[in-house]
Amino acid sequence: MNAPAASHQTVSYLVKRFAEAGVEVKPRHGQNFLIDLNLLGILVDTAELTPGDVVLEVGTGTGALTGLLVQRAAFVVSVEIDPQMHQLASEELFGVPNVLLLQQDALHSKSSLSPAIVEAVKGELESHPGSRLKLVANLPYNVATPIISNLLASEICPRSMTVTIQKELADRMTARPSTKNYSALSVWIQSQCRAQLIRTLPPTVFWPRPRVTSAILQVDVDPELRNRIADPEYFHDFVRQLFCHRRKFLRGVLASLCKDRLTKADVDALLSPLHLNADVRAEQLDVATLLTLSDAVQAATGAE
Repeated sequence: MNAPAASHQTVSYLVKRFAEAGVEVKPRHGQNFLIDLNLLGILVDTAELTPGDVVLEVGTGTGALTGLLVQRAAFVVSVEIDPQMHQLASEELFGVPNVLLLQQDALHSKSSLSPAIVEAVKGELESHPGSRLKLVANLPYNVATPIISNLLASEICPRSMTVTIQKELADRMTARPSTKNYSALSVWIQSQCRAQLIRTLPPTVFWPRPRVTSAILQVDVDPELRNRIADPEYFHDFVRQLFCHRRKFLRGVLASLCKDRLTKADVDALLSPLHLNADVRAEQLDVATLLTLSDAVQAATGAE
């Protein structure tokens, strides 16, 4: 059976379809449907899907984007938390052989993915030898950060992520040192990936209209960058702790974080080879410097 067309993703269709099914849009689930059909096409085109790709979609909605993905990928695992939306998508995609629709939360907790999602994706990757995983999704705003961050830390790290997210979040992920948007998230993404803002999306291209501007973001995971990180879990935690005090002097922050294991003289000895002055702040350090500093602190403190 042919996959459904995305031409149904219009305001008039959605209002009518939801009324017929007795469905109410639930803001708590971040339900903002992309109604510009050209932008749906751009999202899919940017992902550069091939028959050798397995796709993870978080936020199935009505299945409009899913219907485009199944036409290009080997298989799509799509996750929807709302049982009513899951039912609508199941009806739209009935008979489509290369899709698995899961009705559940994609997150086990804020810091981890649902084990069921991980196992489903692993199963499809094994069923399609040589395939690559890609995330392609109109991500609900309330889960965008943990979905992207946790995927990078998971055993199913994707080859790429092509997503619509809040533009403010896209700006944070692509921010450079010494700018207001540079954060622990910026470092975590850029330590492993090359991220590019593809298109800015005004509120008018969604229904219901969000109160913020959105963006299509392309994130390509770079194995060479990832291989530089000796201990990803330690590095992730280290950077988050530093950026909790991003505007304080780095020397004082490190002395406080390692007060039971390092003296201030020890901290100075760590900073000196990196040519970091006593008044430098975490928000001024580039990714490469933070990686080197993380390794040095971990070695000096014997942390695991």
